[in-house]
Amino acid sequence: MSVRLSRLAGLVLGVMMMAMPAHADALRDEIAPTGKLRVAIAISPAGGAFWSTRTENGYAGVPVDLGREMAAQLGVPVEYVVHQNSGQITDAAAKNTWDITFLPKDPEREIRMTFGPIYEVADATFIVKPGSTITNFATLDQDGVKVAAVNNTTTMRGAIAHLKRAKVTGYQTYDEIFNLLKSGEIDAFALSRDQLNAMAKKIPGTRVLDETFKQTVTAVAVPLNHPLAAAFASKFMTDATTNGTLRKAYDNNGLKDAPIRTGTK
Repeated sequence: MSVRLSRLAGLVLGVMMMAMPAHADALRDEIAPTGKLRVAIAISPAGGAFWSTRTENGYAGVPVDLGREMAAQLGVPVEYVVHQNSGQITDAAAKNTWDITFLPKDPEREIRMTFGPIYEVADATFIVKPGSTITNFATLDQDGVKVAAVNNTTTMRGAIAHLKRAKVTGYQTYDEIFNLLKSGEIDAFALSRDQLNAMAKKIPGTRVLDETFKQTVTAVAVPLNHPLAAAFASKFMTDATTNGTLRKAYDNNGLKDAPIRTGTK
């Protein structure tokens, strides 16, 4: 290598070395402006790829594990910002109270935050109360039938669009709906099939309907106008799907038998 080329290579390397820390600093300033990575989570005993739960030592869930790993890659502490449902997380997207989240995606939310790769596809259906004579969607969609959903969620919007005669009412928490279903005060609850199958084991006499009215896709998301954060989150999830990070998060949170589904059928 000539002296001239050697000097040029050294100059390029020097510029790259200066640019890399500058980019890292810019990314941290955008994705963790408080010095911590604030991960928005929703708390419920429902489990699955979206919901998180309280534990004696804090929180557990797929989003909890992913957020912790993301913070470690960024070199900042993690902080969990707790909400009751995905609708509350969506409403807070423009309020600068969280930096990253993992939640169901739909067209209404895409205008309020930037989504990355999908990491879960869930079939949404209904569970009916103990002793109900409802056996399918046709017998469910009747005048006077009371259907519950978690308020302001993609599943609630899907249920409203699907049902023409039954009344869909939104409630803030999974726990509230669980108790209403158990006591027979509502006729049905709209949620993902896996979560409803788990619920059926806790409330004898309930039935999960065979049909599916919507596929709910869950993805990583950041607030709007955060391009560096969006790019980092997208790469993180792409890598997590292939390097075992996502599989480990599933396995650690009761989803060892659940396949990772990254796209719609």
